[in-house]
Amino acid sequence: MNKRTFLKLSSMLTAMRVLSPRFAWAGEKLKNWAGNIEYSTEQVYSAESLKQVKDFVTAKEKFKVLGTHHCFNNIADSKNCFLSLKKMDKVIALDPDARTVTIEPGITYGQLCPYLDSKGFALHNLASLPHISVAGACSTATHGSGDANGNLATAVAAIEFLTPSGDTVQLSRSSGETFYGAVVGLGALGVITKITLDIQPAYQMRQYVYENLPFSELKQHFDDIMSSAYSVSLFTDWQKQRVNEVWLKSRIQQGKPYVPPHEFFGAKPATKNLHPIAELSAENCTPQMGVPGPWYERLPHFRMGFTPSAGKELQSEYFVPRRHAVEAILAVERLHEQVGPHLLISEIRSIAADKLWMSTCYKEPRVTIHFTWKQDWPAVSKLLPVIETELAPFDVRPHWGKLFTISPEKLRSSYEKLPEFIELCRRYDPKGKLRNDFLERNIFGAMA
Repeated sequence: MNKRTFLKLSSMLTAMRVLSPRFAWAGEKLKNWAGNIEYSTEQVYSAESLKQVKDFVTAKEKFKVLGTHHCFNNIADSKNCFLSLKKMDKVIALDPDARTVTIEPGITYGQLCPYLDSKGFALHNLASLPHISVAGACSTATHGSGDANGNLATAVAAIEFLTPSGDTVQLSRSSGETFYGAVVGLGALGVITKITLDIQPAYQMRQYVYENLPFSELKQHFDDIMSSAYSVSLFTDWQKQRVNEVWLKSRIQQGKPYVPPHEFFGAKPATKNLHPIAELSAENCTPQMGVPGPWYERLPHFRMGFTPSAGKELQSEYFVPRRHAVEAILAVERLHEQVGPHLLISEIRSIAADKLWMSTCYKEPRVTIHFTWKQDWPAVSKLLPVIETELAPFDVRPHWGKLFTISPEKLRSSYEKLPEFIELCRRYDPKGKLRNDFLERNIFGAMA
């Protein structure tokens, strides 16, 4: 055996050890959290260290990182193989002076938040579910709620990722525009290995729920309603010209006692804890009725360790500029007869503007109209284009991780920084190792 053959065989054996079945998950077909997406491969490799991540990305020609399986479309799908970072879920460093925390990519909000609170710190915002990973949520601009609150990705102060060629890239706000292009990376730039988040002193919150707010009041007082608490959610089934439930989440301020109003723009206070879907038990939901609690047990709607939302469902979500919010809401309400039979519940929230290129709130505050559907894709697939047509005049943008049928051409017209983002992708992943059907169609295909 000559030296060249020996080195080639040694290299192959090393790669085989890195990608051996001892890292693979076995069992039934891989699916997303809701069960509506069946992934295109069962080849999943689990990394526990930076070295294992680097060995994996350099050895594979095509792959995707698989997070907490919470996306409802195929943005994270792969026909080749997946890399799981679930075991890389540690807090790397807490810096009280800089007010930052640096974490590994596999950690979820449900893991991170109790740790931060125990150290006297908090995050500015959280999504409905604590079950999702920090890296995945930030990469898709998942948001939370609040007129003054940016989406979860706006807390990112620095990010580190490995390019598919194995190079380490470190970016922070001081890195300029490249940083703002990379934070909401859609899984297209590299494998996130560290994230640094802004933190703030821990705080207590309470939430109250009100029932049956008339649409007439929403139309006339939308800004007052949405700015009435730190985080506001409106739940509606689009029937009977009303918002079924208004969830008001407020921060408790020492020395400032709060007495909830007996009526909220025509809505009456709930007399018990409620689930957003009235027919379901509130056991899975975070405490209401004004009971004080830590921020991470009030900002989400659902409790860690319990089935989130309805469980088996489909989700779509559309963002419109704040200035068009009432018009957009009324446009959807006109479809109530078509929407009603297939809907579990809708939620309306507000999110502040940000500087992140591929964020749904880039440069402009937006209001989001979310749909939780019964799991009937044939029916929902026919409804989505109807809803999107109604929202088209309002520069509508879909949530990157949920179901939509908006064309790549329309996405291109809505994201002014898309050409620069594509160049960023080509810089860090010139061979397209991280590209999949979703990215080819909705990002790279948009420039065809």
